[in-house]
Amino acid sequence: MMKSLQATAGALCLALASSSFAAATPEKPNVIYILADDLGYGDLSCYGQKKLQTPNIDRLAAEGIKFTDHYSGNTVCSPSRACLMTGQHPGRVHCRGNGDENSYAVLDPSMTTLPRLFKNAGYATGAFGKWGLGETAATGAPNPLTHGFDTFSGWKSQMVAHTYYPTSIVRDGKEIPLKQGTYIHSLIMDDALSFIEKNAKSGTPFFCYIPTAIPHAAMHAPAATHAKWRKVFPHFDKKIGKYGAGPGEPTPDVQNPIAGFAAMMETLDGDVGRLLALLKQLGIDDNTILLFASDNGSHLEGGHDPKFWDSNGPFKGHKRDLYEGGIRSPFLVRWPARTAPGSISAHPGALWDVLPTMAELTGQPVPEQVNGLSFLPTLIGKSDDQKQPDYLYWEHPQSKAHDWAVRAGPWKGVFRGHQKGSKTKSTPQLEIYNLDTDPGETTDVASTNPDIVQRILKIRELAHTDHNPARK
Repeated sequence: MMKSLQATAGALCLALASSSFAAATPEKPNVIYILADDLGYGDLSCYGQKKLQTPNIDRLAAEGIKFTDHYSGNTVCSPSRACLMTGQHPGRVHCRGNGDENSYAVLDPSMTTLPRLFKNAGYATGAFGKWGLGETAATGAPNPLTHGFDTFSGWKSQMVAHTYYPTSIVRDGKEIPLKQGTYIHSLIMDDALSFIEKNAKSGTPFFCYIPTAIPHAAMHAPAATHAKWRKVFPHFDKKIGKYGAGPGEPTPDVQNPIAGFAAMMETLDGDVGRLLALLKQLGIDDNTILLFASDNGSHLEGGHDPKFWDSNGPFKGHKRDLYEGGIRSPFLVRWPARTAPGSISAHPGALWDVLPTMAELTGQPVPEQVNGLSFLPTLIGKSDDQKQPDYLYWEHPQSKAHDWAVRAGPWKGVFRGHQKGSKTKSTPQLEIYNLDTDPGETTDVASTNPDIVQRILKIRELAHTDHNPARK
């Protein structure tokens, strides 16, 4: 009974706090969330990239807040997006790996997902890009429109999103054939900008979710931009094979994937520039929050070379690892009306914090399923009021036997299971790193910190729950 009363009181306090913030904000701010795909921490020039520049994305840092300790939801696509949509961490969320999108990946219709939260607050909602949580045109199956989005434009499925030249685009649940050679990313961005313009002109607050596939393999970019970068990097001018996108889907060869990656990044950066110009033109720039993050660390697919690009910055690991390089994400937030330009925040957070942040922003109660914490105080310059997480937790059962990781303050625990298919199976072990002194996770200090080992193991026991075996 006492626990029930405490939970009710806590929920009431959160609701009152959210309502008070919303009451102090005369206009509902528009929200745009851009989620890049497989973008490494070091792939943006504002995070240290030297071989290419991202001036428009860098504006988000110069005119807003750059977070240094933000994390993706997981180390691969679908479970990371599930964390974003539900506000749950990987030990609670239903989806913990990639696979059959129309079974374990689909969202629970009983949950208040991120778009549903905005709908409840009176927002128009649109999603544009790679959904990754079920086929978007599947008859009778859950899709973005059944989870709170008014409109959707993008790829048919996560597998089809491996090519930027698919045979079709899905708009509002209907599959529409595309002319051969159509670069789908450009169509999707045009649809996103049209959605923003339509709602801005009608005076309707909006939530625009843009899960772009860039820079996920294959390394496809518009022909002219790709040709430009082939001249910059002629010594990599070789052709690589096709990167699979599912039956019947064209996946052109890539000539010079190094040039392809640069061209993709220039394309995405140019689109952010178009977006910023449109917000200014429509007169909604000050009251629009623009967030930019990545769904996991840099990848090793389709000819991409993260070592050449220093995609991981100072960190170890890649996509499918639970080292920092697989889960640490660039995170930028620009809100001219409220955020101090050029701010840098070391607040530790993750994709599952976005939903409770938007609940506080819009005056909505935080849904019961949520594990994350609102970082709204950090956005509005009230860092003294910012709650800190007791821990951040990840698990990924696919790449190893069942890998998991914990961050608690400066301490990071990484448990590595047996490598699947390995002829020489090493003993699973818990590694401990102090991220304050060793952000590259080079020195395992588990043997000299038995108290930290026990603390991390207790957090694992608390955070992990078994999930439906059909959703492995």
